[in-house]
Amino acid sequence: MSENKPQPIRRVVTGHDDKGSAKAIIDGPAQNVRGGSAPGQFTTLMWSTDSMPCDMPIGETVEDMGSRKLGTYPPVNGTRFMIAEYPPGNHPRMHRTETIDYIVVLDGEIDMEMDEGRMVTLHRGDVMIQRGTYHSWINRSSEVCRMAFVLIDAKPLGIGTPVPRGGIVGDEDKKTGH
Repeated sequence: MSENKPQPIRRVVTGHDDKGSAKAIIDGPAQNVRGGSAPGQFTTLMWSTDSMPCDMPIGETVEDMGSRKLGTYPPVNGTRFMIAEYPPGNHPRMHRTETIDYIVVLDGEIDMEMDEGRMVTLHRGDVMIQRGTYHSWINRSSEVCRMAFVLIDAKPLGIGTPVPRGGIVGDEDKKTGH
């Protein structure tokens, strides 16, 4: 993996043809890649949903929910599935979202710093359930760390100052999103 561009990620999305038979309706590199707040840091949106339970329309011309432009949050009452890459020596930013995040370390290792300097080190294969806590990701290793995240919209906790909805991690001072 290069610090200047993300490694391509093959994305296969299944569905049904008009007769109701299962098939792959998308098969190719994920295209919705966004550079992070620092060089070599990337996120790739794989898929999102905008309701629970979510719609799964039949047919081959369904919306590619991985091509949507989202901020840090998933859609209201929805989900956001992404792959993130953190280069060695990344620039961590403390932040919190009003989401429950399912996280899997795919490659490498990373430290997650929380309030009062509390630290958890995650290695390849480790899983974390992040429940709206303040945290920052710090890659102290010599290799890129690649992680899978599923963010699920949650009810506000009413504590601290989370990333504003529509905002992107690192944009707290700019008050913008995309």
